[in-house]
Amino acid sequence: MGGLGTPELILIFIALSYLGLITFSLIDAVRSTFNDSVTKLMWVLVILFFPFLGSILYLTIGRGQK
Repeated sequence: MGGLGTPELILIFIALSYLGLITFSLIDAVRSTFNDSVTKLMWVLVILFFPFLGSILYLTIGRGQK
């Protein structure tokens, strides 16, 4: 039968988690109010150019700069 196996399901889960992390971080950065607009622009660019690492850095460091 031609169903999805466990490795494929794991890859789909990882891919969806990756996209969800980036999407959440980007939306949160755009909607948030920072001390200045340059900080917001910097975080959006970091998330766009370095999606995984940028998202992790934003969630750990950037959310405290609001």
